[in-house]
Order: sequence, then C-alpha cells, then structure tokens
Amino acid sequence: MKKIFIDGKAGTTGLRIYERLGGRDDIEMITLSDELRKDKNARREAINSADIAFLCLPDAAAMEAVAMVENPNTVIIDTSTAHRTNPEFAYGFPELSPAFEEKIRNSKRIAVPGCHASGFIALVYPLVQNGMLKKSVRLTCHSVTGYSGGGKKMIEEYEAEGRSELLSAPRQYALSQEHKHLKEMRAITGIDHLPIFCPIVSNFYSGMVVTVPLIGEDLCGATPDDVKKLYKEIYQGPIVHYQEDASENGFISGAGLSGKDSMEVFVFGNDDRAILVARYDNLGKGASGAAVENLNIVLGCDKTRGLEL
Repeated sequence: MKKIFIDGKAGTTGLRIYERLGGRDDIEMITLSDELRKDKNARREAINSADIAFLCLPDAAAMEAVAMVENPNTVIIDTSTAHRTNPEFAYGFPELSPAFEEKIRNSKRIAVPGCHASGFIALVYPLVQNGMLKKSVRLTCHSVTGYSGGGKKMIEEYEAEGRSELLSAPRQYALSQEHKHLKEMRAITGIDHLPIFCPIVSNFYSGMVVTVPLIGEDLCGATPDDVKKLYKEIYQGPIVHYQEDASENGFISGAGLSGKDSMEVFVFGNDDRAILVARYDNLGKGASGAAVENLNIVLGCDKTRGLEL
C-alpha cells in the first residue's frame, strides 16, 4: 500500500484529488491538521514520508516543497506552473505519445499540464510532430473556461449573493498576452513562437473549450481530413478521444464535459478555414483528473481508476 500526501489539500485542485482518492484500498493518505498544514517542518516530514506527494500550491511554494525532498524514493506530482517546462520533470500528458507515458511511469518528478495548455497541446503537438504544421507557424488560441478555474477566490466571487452584473457575461482576460501557460504551450509543442492567446472566463462552474483556428496554407499540404485521420489514430480513448461531430445544432457547449475527466478532440470547417477544438473540464483533464491519471500510471494500475469518464 502506497502512502500519499497532498500538500495544499485545502485548495480547489487538492480537494478534488482528495475526493477522487477516497475509498481506494491501494493507498494510505497522510494528512495534516489545519494547524500544521502550513507548518514547514510538518510538511517536510509528510512529503518525505510519502511514496507520492501531490503539490497543489502556488508556484513559489511548489518550488519550496520540491527543495524539501530528501527521500530519493518520493515521487512528486506537481499541479502548479512551476516545473512544466523543466526537462527534469516528466510532462504529465501521457496521450501525446508512448514516450510521454513511459517517462511519467519512470519519473520521480511529474508536472501536471495547465488547463488551457492541455487543449492547445493536444491539438497542436501531433501536427507539429507529423509535419502538418511547421515549427515556425504563427497560431492563435481561444479558450472559454468555467469560473472554477480561478480557484477559491473566483468561485466565491461568482457565487456571492448580489454579485456584480459584470460577472453575468463572459470576461476576456490575460489582455497583456503574458498568461502563465504560454511558455508551456510553446515548449511542449515545439513551435517557435508564442501563440496569440485569448482566454475567456464565463459564468458557468466548470468545463472548457479550447480552439485553434487554421487556414489551409498552415497545414503544409495536408487537409482537415488528414488531421481528422491523425487524431483518430492517436486519440482512441478511454480518456482522450477524437469525436467526429458533437456540435449541438451548430453550437458546442463549454460545459459539455463538466464533471468528467475525459477530453474530446474535434476538427470543424473546410479546406480553406478550419478550427481544431478540444473540450474537457478545467477541473478534470485540466487539473485534478489529470493528476490522478498520472498517479495511476506511477502505481501501475488502470489509468482510469477513480476517474469519471
């Protein structure tokens, strides 16, 4: 039986990981009281007593936690932004290739992908790897997410009685083009340029749709049908799968996979103009669901265990 510790269990991601692990008979949870959960010495002892430690912390605190590790056998699964482009960490998106999954399985350091980045990378990485997109391509990415992606503070803001009328409509953010996921999006896909990124938070709890528009010239002689064929070959499930068409009378809802840990990948449009779309839950495949999937790979059990698909 493996010992698991969640550093930052009180946060949105930490709580959902804890809920997903409840009732499992193959793990033992290490917990700290409210009085000790921010105590550095108590955290250090818990991390080094664990076989696997989840870090559900701000970036600076996650880096501090990694520096606390003295036990060479402790596996770190970090849900923060801090280590996603660090080559010493396995990037926790196993569906990208067998090599990604193998590195996760054998690594002591794993970085869980960012929520927006997960969709962008799922859509773009295979095309770059298979020569359908040049590394020099200039891309744009639109992403609509539920407000739970902003954590406890934003959830309270949206759910407060008498909330501002401004919260009743979608709100675009990261207007400075300095979003923290941008470096990850470029580094993992291998493209030369940061994408123009337009994230939007909307007035639903959870779920997201990430869209990458393309013109025909972007595809290096390939067609949208070629992209569909590639996605079908790579993404066969059970967690990430290509979906032929799930538009709802010409629409696609960002909340369509709310509460799920899966991801759907689509291609819409025509040979002149196409859009690549990934739909999933920002709290599922975009956060805690992905973290538990990585845990399952480390433990050598069914990667879907404890997930809602």
